[in-house]
Amino acid sequence: MRISHWMPSIFLVLLFLSVLLWLPWQAQHMEANDRQKQLIADTLWVEQAIHFQLSRNEENLHTISDEIINGSLSDKKLRDRVSTLLRSNRELSRIVWLDENDRQVVSTNDTTVTLNDFSSVSRLAAADARTLKKPQYGQPATPSSVPGPMTMDYHLPLYAGNHYLGSLIATYQTSAILEEMVPWWFAQENEIVLTDSNENIIDKRMAGGAGRNVYTYSRVLDLPGTSLILRTNSVKGTPKILSNLLVISVIVLSMGLLWSLWALRRDINRRLATEEALLQQVSFRTAMENSLVTGLRARDLDGRVTYVNPAFSQMVGYSQQDLVGKMPPMPYWAPEAMSEYQQRLAQRLAGNVTPQGFETIFQRADGTRFPVLIFESPLVNENGKQTGWMGSVLDISERKAIEEINRQQHEKLQFSARMASMGEIASTLAHELNQPLAAISSYTTGALNLLNNSVAGTGGINPEILKTALEKASAQAQRAGQIIRSVHAFVKQREPSREPVTIQELLDSAMPLVELQAHQFSVVPHYRIAADLPAVLADRTLLEQVLLNLTRNAIEAMQDCAPERRVLRIVAALDSTMPVPHVTVSVIDQGHGIPQEVVERLFSPFFSTKAEGMGMGLNICRTAVEFHGGTLTHADNPGGGAVFRFSLPALLNDKTATVFAYEK
Repeated sequence: MRISHWMPSIFLVLLFLSVLLWLPWQAQHMEANDRQKQLIADTLWVEQAIHFQLSRNEENLHTISDEIINGSLSDKKLRDRVSTLLRSNRELSRIVWLDENDRQVVSTNDTTVTLNDFSSVSRLAAADARTLKKPQYGQPATPSSVPGPMTMDYHLPLYAGNHYLGSLIATYQTSAILEEMVPWWFAQENEIVLTDSNENIIDKRMAGGAGRNVYTYSRVLDLPGTSLILRTNSVKGTPKILSNLLVISVIVLSMGLLWSLWALRRDINRRLATEEALLQQVSFRTAMENSLVTGLRARDLDGRVTYVNPAFSQMVGYSQQDLVGKMPPMPYWAPEAMSEYQQRLAQRLAGNVTPQGFETIFQRADGTRFPVLIFESPLVNENGKQTGWMGSVLDISERKAIEEINRQQHEKLQFSARMASMGEIASTLAHELNQPLAAISSYTTGALNLLNNSVAGTGGINPEILKTALEKASAQAQRAGQIIRSVHAFVKQREPSREPVTIQELLDSAMPLVELQAHQFSVVPHYRIAADLPAVLADRTLLEQVLLNLTRNAIEAMQDCAPERRVLRIVAALDSTMPVPHVTVSVIDQGHGIPQEVVERLFSPFFSTKAEGMGMGLNICRTAVEFHGGTLTHADNPGGGAVFRFSLPALLNDKTATVFAYEK
């Protein structure tokens, strides 16, 4: 009974002791396997790192070869490019461009070389590359011309169609391949040997000491034209069996392992969830960018293009491969605007960004120009450091075309409005012209009578009377001519053009027409112009139309007022409260005023309080004033009536004229 009672305990003790003895051996065996697996994994990683670096160098050389074939790379630019490539990749010792006769065109070394200066195996690889029209690596060897360390040459043939243009030869120093491409932590734990297919040692790296031949692994580096073998030999020996492993340590470590596995599983699940969310976000962003009609372009702090979306590529006619990695000048820059691009690029690199964007022109691959609107903002990484610029580019060709159509339609509407205004004053114009014509007829008849009396001998000629009659007839003729010229200049249809105009000149030109309308309704016009008032940069005819429309509205507003209130005042002054001084012109009447419900729609198109009105007069006036960079406002006259005031930038100097110049 006692034996059967202790059997479970004895079994548990024996099981525990067995586990205690088995664990160190198993740990040793597992550690040995882990070291071997880790060595294999690290060796594969190193092999991939070497392949990646060689492939990246091959891509850079292919890019340079394409530009050489296309003729877009001068000798100086080529020399700068390959020198930069050598500085950033120290495993490369030399890059040479040989022409079709195997003579040097460009080299990163001062010594002139030909193909004969390379080793025999390198020349054999060059012949294979030329025959196969594909890049080839030569077997590592010592150069034949200059004694030195072993090198390996990469031959890239240049073909334009079937025409051989020469080859680019990149020379690797084999000792630098392991030195530069193998990470230090791997070299500290392993002896690394690079051999050829015949087991000849090409290079060896023993940063951590000689390998112990316990954990070893070999991997073949397959390169076009040759094969190398990467051998790794760990400096670690066979793990020792732990002799002082305590039970508590096993329990604690086991519990710690279980907790670690749980924590690892939790972290892996979180990471997988995060990666899934990130993948969805990337897919969403990619789909969104591909669906945009707005072009997106990213540049680094040196101005190099780092990203373009399909909309931008379609906009300029160049593929993403043609644009990414490009440095200024860009292929889509128009030659005539090159200085503008360079200036704006310098401003961007200096950190100056225009938040509201700017307009410029781009050139498509087929040579056509098109206007664009560009907005740019800084690209900032997770550390808050700026890494470049992101720009959104809008093709505004259609908008420009619509603006041009609107401008033409607006000009036609302005012309129609001027013609409508002339229709309204036609009868008054006829009446006013009759007065100077009747006076001219009277004065000339009197002069003829004096001459006839003198011829008949019934009396002498009084020169003073004759002179007075002729002078008055001449004055009336000039008055009639001034009215006709004002009407002709007002209705003449032409393209808008800006020139310096003073308010006095504007009033002198428009007042004959204003006085015609004022006389019809017995309105007395008064105007006051401030002394030394500067000119404005404006289209005279457009401002005359604005002034005529405003004065006509003011005159018609006073037609039912008492005679003593029918006074039209025009006041011109300088407003210096703005950043740029403005010239203001106020048209003041003492009429019935404008109700508040009408004020809200006063400048709306096709809104009129007149039965026969079209509702376009004030809208045209506001558009014409805003065309000159000014504003048109309304206010109540404290004495009754209304005040319409338009302000225009004063032409103080040439700089002001340039700022407000009209740009088509």
